[in-house]
Amino acid sequence: MPRVTFYFDLGSPYAYLAAERLPALLAEPVEWQPLSLGGLFKLTGRGSWALAGAARRQAGMAEIERRAQRYGMPPIHWPDPWPSNYLMAMRAATFAFARGLGREFTLCAFRHAFQFGRDLGVPAHVLEAAELAGLDRGEVEAGTRADRTKQALRSATEAAWELGVIGVPTIAIDGEVFWGDDRIEDAAAHLKGAPASRR
Repeated sequence: MPRVTFYFDLGSPYAYLAAERLPALLAEPVEWQPLSLGGLFKLTGRGSWALAGAARRQAGMAEIERRAQRYGMPPIHWPDPWPSNYLMAMRAATFAFARGLGREFTLCAFRHAFQFGRDLGVPAHVLEAAELAGLDRGEVEAGTRADRTKQALRSATEAAWELGVIGVPTIAIDGEVFWGDDRIEDAAAHLKGAPASRR
């Protein structure tokens, strides 16, 4: 059976769109793997389109809003500020997966951010999402400070980069990498043995 991995960062609205659509498009098992997009940018020498000037930012945000509408999802409510620092949030996601509630936390956190406009750079907002996912706030807060959690996130980010992941969302199928919310259908076709379209 092919190994299928979904790489994400909670600061990415495109990853949010992908996470909501994934269950309907990709058959299980799918491994959800948090990584640090900031750490990935350092490894790749790239940066966020959201910080590439006002015109690029506005165009990207408008495209995300259009996609959400096209997918039948709730309207996007942007956190203010966005983007911000998601390191604590990604450590919380890493901890949540170690506790067996990773997907629940991830979806709660994404919805907190992009449906309700809560800045996940604020620890209290991260802990609210953790509580909604069934986690203990105090345990999550302590878990984000644990060396084991920090190293796990760092290692996952480095391993993704070595595989060829340069951004999120990315679906990897036995080493074949599909980067972007608009590549999920290609990943699904690849899984079924159908030819994937090329960008």
